[in-house]
Order: sequence, then structure tokens, then C-alpha cells
Amino acid sequence: MTPTNPTRRFLELNLTVLFMSTSGPFGKFIALPAPLTIELRTLLAFIFLLIYCKIRGVSFHLNRRDIWPILITGVLMGVHLVTYFHALQLSNVAIGMLSLFTYPIMTSFLEPIFLKTRFRKTHLLLGLMVLVGIYFLVPDFNLKNSSTIAIGFGLFSAFTYSLRNLILKTKVDRYEGSMLMTYQMGIIGILLIPTYFLYDATEATNYVPALLGLVLITTVIGHSMFINCFKHFSITTVSILSSIQPVYGIIIGALFLKEIPGWSTILGGSLILASVILESRRSYK
Repeated sequence: MTPTNPTRRFLELNLTVLFMSTSGPFGKFIALPAPLTIELRTLLAFIFLLIYCKIRGVSFHLNRRDIWPILITGVLMGVHLVTYFHALQLSNVAIGMLSLFTYPIMTSFLEPIFLKTRFRKTHLLLGLMVLVGIYFLVPDFNLKNSSTIAIGFGLFSAFTYSLRNLILKTKVDRYEGSMLMTYQMGIIGILLIPTYFLYDATEATNYVPALLGLVLITTVIGHSMFINCFKHFSITTVSILSSIQPVYGIIIGALFLKEIPGWSTILGGSLILASVILESRRSYK
């Protein structure tokens, strides 16, 4: 889909990406179990989004045929968030974010299946570049290595995120992005209620500022704007243009968490991001 004002929409998408890139540093800084972190995040985000939608007069009415797809996107979003944060805790911001951001290439393969768009042969080459990049990210092909396991979680997170975005693409023309995010946060919040009985939630008081930043900057503002971008670009284009996120995230992690990526991570990440930049240039044209 071609945006009516390409420059403005492109700048909006880049601002959205900057907000969303804070997820990695926040996720690494908050030393709580991933399911509990996501439960607290979604609960707070649900409250803020609900207030925002009420002030804006956003309708929460859903067509009956859209109830199940939106329910499924909420479940996929929950799986994506929990596995992504687990990947961050097992490794570092660089590996966690770079493994997740294989999702644009996954999307390019899945979009023709879900949305009946034309498959491009160049995506095979880009997919191969991503696989080579992952090879350099993995420090040791051993399931006893936490970074290797983290990449596995990151890749699964990327897959569920791709599926969620593809399903939402068919709904954004009828609903506000903030409304869709409110439903998703509510669904995840309900699904993760058992975390209050499995983990000690009192430790969360040590991370209130970071949780609020994660909720307001990353989720309420970033993800809501991200969903609205689906109205102006194809899913593959949005995914690929947003893949500068790891760069922003790694820079933030280096500045505030003192996490400096190694050369193999830089090489692997460069291959992944190179595939993103090549497709980004083609998509934007």
C-alpha cells in the first residue's frame, strides 16, 4: 500500500521504531521472571490505553467475525513478549534483539501465504543472508549454552510476532491501533494471571520506573503507533523498515547497561541488518 505522504509517514515510522527499540534495554534491566514482567507490563498498559481510548472516544465495538482473530493475536503477542524477554535475560540486548529481528524476513515468506501477495525471489537470497547472520550470532551450537538457547527463544518470538502482524494487517482498516492494543493487553493480562501465584511480585517495586518506561514508551506509544503504520505500508515493508530497532537498542544498551557486543555478534548482526537495508530500499521505492 502506498502512503499518501511518503516522507511524513516514513518519519512517523522511524519515530515509532525509536520508541519500540527501548524494549530490549528495559527488558534486560528488569531482573524479574519474564512472565511476571510481561503480566505487570500488560496490566499497566491496559489501564493507560483504556483511559486514553475513553478520552479520545475510541469505540471498543468489534464485529463478530473479528473476535476470534483478535483473540488469537492477543495470544500470539503474549507468547512473543514472554519468549523475547526470556531471550534477553539468557543473553544480552544485542543477541536478544538481533535474533528477534529475523521476523521481517520471516514475514516476507509468510505474507504471500496469508495475504496472497506476490512472492519475490530476492527474499530467498535475503533469507540466506539472515541464516548466515544467525550462524555468527550463535557462540556455540550447544543447548547447554545460554546464548544458543536465547537465540532459539528469539527466533520463536520472531515467528509468533510475524503471525500476529499478518493477522492484524487485515483488521487495521476498521479499527484504531490503540483499541487493538487495548484488547491485546487485556487478553495477555488474563492469560498471565497465574504468574502472581508462581512468582514473588513484591520485588517489582524495585523496578517501578523501568516498568513505567516500558509501558508508556515501548507499549502504549510505540506499539500503538506501530499498528497504525499498517494502514500506510505493507506488513513486509513495515517489518523491514522497523528493523533498525536492534541498532537503536544496542546503542542504548551500550550507553546505559555497558553491554558492548563482540565481533561475531557485530558480524552476524551486520548480515541480518544488511538484508533488512536491501529490502528496505526496494520497499520504500
